[in-house]
Amino acid sequence: MPLTLVTLVRLVAVVLLAGAAGAASAAESIQPPSMFSPVSTPAAEILELSWLVIGITGAIFVVVETLLLVGIVRYRRGRKDDGREPAQVYASGPIEMAWTIVPIIIVAVLFLVTTRSIATLQKDSAPPGWLDVTLVGHQWWWEFRYPEYGITTANELHVPTSGPGGGRPTFLTLHSADVIHSFWIPQLAGKTDVIPNRENHMWIEPRESGLFVGQCAEYCGTQHANMLIRVIAHPPEEFEAWVQSQQQDAVDDPEVRAGRNRFLSTACVNCHRVTGTRADGSFGPDLTHLMSRATIGAGIVANNRENLIAWVKDPDHFKPGALMPAMGLGDPEVERVADYLLTLQ
Repeated sequence: MPLTLVTLVRLVAVVLLAGAAGAASAAESIQPPSMFSPVSTPAAEILELSWLVIGITGAIFVVVETLLLVGIVRYRRGRKDDGREPAQVYASGPIEMAWTIVPIIIVAVLFLVTTRSIATLQKDSAPPGWLDVTLVGHQWWWEFRYPEYGITTANELHVPTSGPGGGRPTFLTLHSADVIHSFWIPQLAGKTDVIPNRENHMWIEPRESGLFVGQCAEYCGTQHANMLIRVIAHPPEEFEAWVQSQQQDAVDDPEVRAGRNRFLSTACVNCHRVTGTRADGSFGPDLTHLMSRATIGAGIVANNRENLIAWVKDPDHFKPGALMPAMGLGDPEVERVADYLLTLQ
């Protein structure tokens, strides 16, 4: 089958929509993200506006194409050309009024509806009672800080849901540590750029619990396609239980003391933080509760012993160009370190 423009567009759409879900679902099977199945108030507002714009522009397309086809069929040159020109109309008051007033009305409607949506979606500070989360984009992973609770995690954003009687929306403050990124979870909200030296904002309000995946939507370097986003929406009581578990220090398990000591003796402590130890780095993800995350490497592989060993041994194997260096440890040492990381629940 020839590769037509429509076929090419469909292929690109499938790749964009399924890319985030395909890799981000390393631990479980999930459906590709879609803006046409919103589960959050901002996403529903965006979809409502999108349908209005599609309806208006679709109607314009039908009218213009219909008039064009009528003109082509009705006024086409006949087989017998008698040399006469068709009647020439140089001015028509009703037609000129129509193509002046109708576009003005269309633009006015789109302007007013878009303004209403912007007023709903754009907030510069967290309203009282909302969950405040600071998001930092890195090459190529996401950092989430919860100032209210004093916890930090990576790549997986945990938020509470809102029910019919109200709830607790999440307000996100967006920063970049390096280059321009873009935070996008289609089922929860529109995409918002994450720009160096600039603070942007967005908010989400999931109405149902579950896992929702997204993607960095701005090319940010070699591993842009593997900079995935996982948002886990919990019922309020489950979210509070998650917060309490994240506030605990890392457990010191005597059975993996050798791996712990090896981890703390390497340069890992300069980049990663493990609360309760002298590892206090901030350049890489916080590892205090590493095993509470379903994936590693910003969603590219499942978080298990086999992948941890491979990651510690050579991160470049999974993410070519990753800023985390291989530490040059022997296989027994790598396994001991991985066994220690497995205890970081």
